[in-house]
Amino acid sequence: MYSSSSSLADAPAIREPLHAPVAHLVRGGVTEGIHYGSVVVLGTGGEVEFQLGDIEAAFYPRSALKPVQAVAMLRAGLPLDGELLSLAAASHSGEERHLAGTRRILELAGVTEDDLRNVVDLPYDPVVRDAWTREGRLPSRLAQNCSGKHAAMLYTCKLNGWSLDGYLDPEHPLQQAIAEIVEDLTGQRIARVTVDGCGAPLFSVSLHGLARAAARITTAAPGTPEARVADAMRDHAEMASGSGRDVAALMRAVPGLLAKDGFEGVEVAALPDGRAVAVKISDGANRARVPVAAAALARAGVDPALLREFAGEPLLGGGEPVGSVRPVRALDPITVRACA
Repeated sequence: MYSSSSSLADAPAIREPLHAPVAHLVRGGVTEGIHYGSVVVLGTGGEVEFQLGDIEAAFYPRSALKPVQAVAMLRAGLPLDGELLSLAAASHSGEERHLAGTRRILELAGVTEDDLRNVVDLPYDPVVRDAWTREGRLPSRLAQNCSGKHAAMLYTCKLNGWSLDGYLDPEHPLQQAIAEIVEDLTGQRIARVTVDGCGAPLFSVSLHGLARAAARITTAAPGTPEARVADAMRDHAEMASGSGRDVAALMRAVPGLLAKDGFEGVEVAALPDGRAVAVKISDGANRARVPVAAAALARAGVDPALLREFAGEPLLGGGEPVGSVRPVRALDPITVRACA
């Protein structure tokens, strides 16, 4: 197994998370439902400025961990930058540019689509998926939203002389290298390793650790693997997600912001000064993830005017707005007023 530095914090406890209400579904002035979850906001010095729910329990960051995985591959010699590096950290929508970029990484590695070991799937974006189906195209490994990451994994293996077979095995040198960097950036030992939806190893850390890793990526010195990943994802946000995705729009709206979503209601975001937020929605609902993440960023000091389009989709009645998903009052930004 991977080695752990003695300076790392212990692995987070594996327990049922003590989530708290983070958003209310309000229809016609009545609370119709409640989304539970956890939220953490870090200050510029890495201190916890706000927390709600359970930020220390072990959880799976899902694809929100991809920027960390990309850092690990750069440290192992992966020579990508720009659009292709953003794609290596992507949960892409399956647009033609994503497919072309993945093919380019495979070409640089001297391998083919047949060497990929991610699952076969249709494009993630519903519009792209519907067009794909109308054209009679079949599910493929290339179309699956993690294909850029898997292509980069193969490239990293090829450069290091590591076996391409079994590159998804947790004991493979590639995955051992990734696990080491997950622990380094989160500052804690991994609690458990399982398999993500795409077939790659998935490392369990805490929500606090995930936010800490994002802050370390955005505050790293220029030219470092961390800074290269942050620059690539911010400069090419649509390659890291898709043209119609909320995380791409969020990075365009907030100057300097790095953001990454993950399945089951996970989002992490960090600014160049080290402020960072991480969100986990217990039931995995995107309708809560987006407004809660925006509210957490406002709580961290981001101008709420930049976040208006992420306030959440309205609840409809008869085709007309009759309510909304509202973050709980505890997430309201705090305004500090000077003494008179």
